[in-house]
Amino acid sequence: MRKSNITIYSTLALVALLAACRMGKDYQRSDLSLPAQFANTTAPSDSSVADMEWKKFFSDPTLQSLIGHALQNSFDVQLAMKRVDEARAYANQAKVNWGPTIQANINASSSFPSKNSLNGLSLKNFLGKDHIEDYNLGAGLTWEIDIWGKLRRQREAAGASYLQSYEASRAVQTALVANIASAYYNLLMLDAQLAIAQNNINLGDTIVRFIGLQKQAGQVTELAVQQATVQQQTAKLLVPQLEQQIAIQENTIRILSGDQPGTIARNAQLSTYKVWDNLPTGVPAAMVSRRPDVRTNEMALVAANAKVGVAEASFYPTISISASGGLNAYQFSKWFTMPASLFATGTAGITQPIFQRRALKTNYEVAKLQRDQAAITFRQSAVTALGEVTNALVSLDKLKSQYQISTDQVNTLHSAISHARLLFQSGLADYLEVITAQSNLLQAELNQATIERDQLSAAVELYRALGGGWK
Repeated sequence: MRKSNITIYSTLALVALLAACRMGKDYQRSDLSLPAQFANTTAPSDSSVADMEWKKFFSDPTLQSLIGHALQNSFDVQLAMKRVDEARAYANQAKVNWGPTIQANINASSSFPSKNSLNGLSLKNFLGKDHIEDYNLGAGLTWEIDIWGKLRRQREAAGASYLQSYEASRAVQTALVANIASAYYNLLMLDAQLAIAQNNINLGDTIVRFIGLQKQAGQVTELAVQQATVQQQTAKLLVPQLEQQIAIQENTIRILSGDQPGTIARNAQLSTYKVWDNLPTGVPAAMVSRRPDVRTNEMALVAANAKVGVAEASFYPTISISASGGLNAYQFSKWFTMPASLFATGTAGITQPIFQRRALKTNYEVAKLQRDQAAITFRQSAVTALGEVTNALVSLDKLKSQYQISTDQVNTLHSAISHARLLFQSGLADYLEVITAQSNLLQAELNQATIERDQLSAAVELYRALGGGWK
């Protein structure tokens, strides 16, 4: 009895010891050496604008409607969700890979051996038949014991691949939200520039008429009228160009949203928007954990790390258990006769790879190299994300100064046109000064609208770069 107990305990201890010998190392994130705070920030902040839902970050009802519609209908989002479903299916399969494989089969056969063969003579002499029948109904079970943790690592890799596809779908959403918002702000900029061009056409009408009266009075020549007309035509040329860009921008938004090309109804104006001030950024480490595209690369690294364990476990023996049983008879009438037709078999075996033409070693080496590549990609994406946040912060800071300068420039040019017209009427200024002032005002107002758009786009880029937009 004591020897039997010792044998049982020894066997259990051996199984426990082997079960602990799982191949590969568990994933641990390496030090990314990220700074404590982003550049251009005075101090690290606990909160981040990326924690806001996109509906709160974008308060314009029209823009909210466009983004919501795009998230429901975008082809990119639909494809991303299908990839998530695909990865989930593989993950669900991997969850039960520890269990046995069970198969059932049913077959019937009839064999007619040669009458001059030993089988034919035996059938004739012993059974009095010229053929033999075989009827079989059975089930088989095969179970691989996960001693080395290969199946566990496969489940880990499949789970990480699922999370990778899930994070990738969120990255698609953040990109789509940012693209729709930026395209919408660009559309409002084009609307503003179209209004500027039309206002300059009206202003040009006034100047052309005024210079025409001066010509009739003999104070200027036809050249002055022609110069004023050319300046007005410059503004007129902008109108069809901007209308073309507006139509293309509208089509772009609709295609991003999964719709056919068409117009977009809107009431907002670019000048009514106020750029966000002092947007909290949080800390770089939190950004890496929040940003979906970086998380996608990290999950790829987790999966690659698990696959190294799978490849390493392939060097060691595979322990499997097989069993089968059912009903078997040589005549149909006796097929279901119990218990005479019952049969059962059971086997247990260990398979140790010896020579696989270097395939196992190559798979292991390649798995480690792929893990190294995934680690480099993960670090690269973290550094890229850090750079994108920094660039967005720099853009917001410098665009604020540019907007103030452009506003002062527009105000100065409005005053300059009024003064130039008065001086021209008094004969103290040349008509070219009036035309030059009008030309400068047109370019300054167009540039101011562009800077306003750039400010809004920079805020959107900061929101996306910090990992916002997927909530």
